[in-house]
Amino acid sequence: MLPAMPHALQFKSVTFTALKPGPKLIVLGAVHGNEVSGSKAILKMIAEFESGTRLLQKGQVTFVPITNPLAYNRKQRNGDRNLNRNLTATNNPVDFEDHVANWLCPLLAAHDVLLDIHSFQKGDVPFALFGPKNNNSELEKFEHEDAERGLALRLGVTRFVDGWLDTYAKGVANRVALLKSTGQSGEGLNTDPRYGMGTTECMRSSGGYAVTLECGQHDDANGPVVAYQAIDNTLVHLGLLEGMPIPAVENYQHLSLVEVIDKVHVEDQFAKAWSSFDSVHKGELIGVRKTGDEVRASQDGFIVFPNTLSQAGQEWFYIAVSN
Repeated sequence: MLPAMPHALQFKSVTFTALKPGPKLIVLGAVHGNEVSGSKAILKMIAEFESGTRLLQKGQVTFVPITNPLAYNRKQRNGDRNLNRNLTATNNPVDFEDHVANWLCPLLAAHDVLLDIHSFQKGDVPFALFGPKNNNSELEKFEHEDAERGLALRLGVTRFVDGWLDTYAKGVANRVALLKSTGQSGEGLNTDPRYGMGTTECMRSSGGYAVTLECGQHDDANGPVVAYQAIDNTLVHLGLLEGMPIPAVENYQHLSLVEVIDKVHVEDQFAKAWSSFDSVHKGELIGVRKTGDEVRASQDGFIVFPNTLSQAGQEWFYIAVSN
């Protein structure tokens, strides 16, 4: 059973620390309030540690079953806004997610590795997202490519996606150009590349590494099983729990996000009920704008995160290509 949250909202994390030093892992659930498969798996794992069924061999693990209690209470993706955008501490919190960030960002910075567990609106096969290759860019400087991808390959899934923040930044540039061409303001959160900063980007910016697990469709009964196995694999892989070494998956699909298309008007409509990783061919009709303008695929690839519920000025869908 999932817990009820008090109306007077507060934040909760549960930490177990071993006698021997080692990596510090943090596992998040319900960053989006209607994505609770990770929450169920985390609560089960906490109960096993508390009962003594599991014993940490070294290091530390922190579990956050419900990261965004406002969105969770409302049984919806967001509270006041999307927590997984513009995740940064602020001296002047405006909305509830700003308060979450002021608590969560220092907590992430106190750890070495993040496993963030999500689910998706439409699709079937679980997958994981990891970050960039090692680089010194201003957008997302990074030096843990091998460790991060090594962890992703041991979560128990066979599909992987990268290219998130770079593609989001390109999308912001397109968004700004469109707004300016129509005489609208090119300012605000949705026009700042930093708005693409979520949990994993926050973790990387503080010197750690992170993987996002999309453990299935929101209501898939197998989602908590996928999430639980991924947590277990991560604990063993990092050496926090005893166990046989977790082999890296050998046969998998690796895709890179290359393009993001915004919804311009709330009445923009998809041409059909797309699901993540449906294949698309160059020129294929994807959707129709309220104006009647057609949105067609710019290249062969796969549609990712098609969102029928997105608002005007927000991401409508992504295009990925085989890597």
